[in-house]
Amino acid sequence: MLHIQENITSILQRIEKACIANNRDPKEVRLLLATKTVPASKIRLALATGQTLIAENKIQELKEKYHDLLDLKPTNHFIGHLQTNKIKDVLKYDISCIHSVDRLDLATKLHQRLTLENKTIDILIQINTSNEESKFGIAPDQAIELIQQVAQFPTLRIKGLMTIGLFSAEEDKIRPCFKLLKDIQQQVIQLNIPHVEMQELSMGMSGDLEIAIAEGATIVRVGTAIFGERLYPDSYYWNENK
Repeated sequence: MLHIQENITSILQRIEKACIANNRDPKEVRLLLATKTVPASKIRLALATGQTLIAENKIQELKEKYHDLLDLKPTNHFIGHLQTNKIKDVLKYDISCIHSVDRLDLATKLHQRLTLENKTIDILIQINTSNEESKFGIAPDQAIELIQQVAQFPTLRIKGLMTIGLFSAEEDKIRPCFKLLKDIQQQVIQLNIPHVEMQELSMGMSGDLEIAIAEGATIVRVGTAIFGERLYPDSYYWNENK
């Protein structure tokens, strides 16, 4: 418990320091606990510190942990690649926002299912700002067209954008990914597309959250720095084709 609590305190301090350094209000940036591979018992300890926002990458893990955490009433997001045959499953588990909508086919089928269930859901459009083949996300030059198409679905409330920065230790390689997401956000705002909001930028993880905050992140997704190193690198968990 102490270990997780200390780690969360450290991350919150990092967020605050980065916000102050960039003339931002720390209240503008939310900490999302990325709980992939983390057992429910550890997640409960993190939630006991007052954190409320958690997210899984894989439907199977969401299924396995959902009922064990239900009494704590966390806010559940989904941040992994979503296959269309898993839409029915993801909607069973009280997900309030899907960060990874990256293609029209997925949006169409999500809308169809939500219509059947008489539901709506918040979504973020995932953009592959690093242009890596190993990563999911719409290409940056196709993002605005996708947003315009998805905006036609009344069940999908577009709240902003998501990206995964380049997996690199070099700041000058990571920063352009976040800067590009911010640029696309500003372009979308200028277009004033009906039913589209752009208040959320989900970007930045354990190693690069300061850079993401400097470039405008409103949600940082942190797992390793809170729960400890995983068996495999982050890139393994983000790419579900592997």
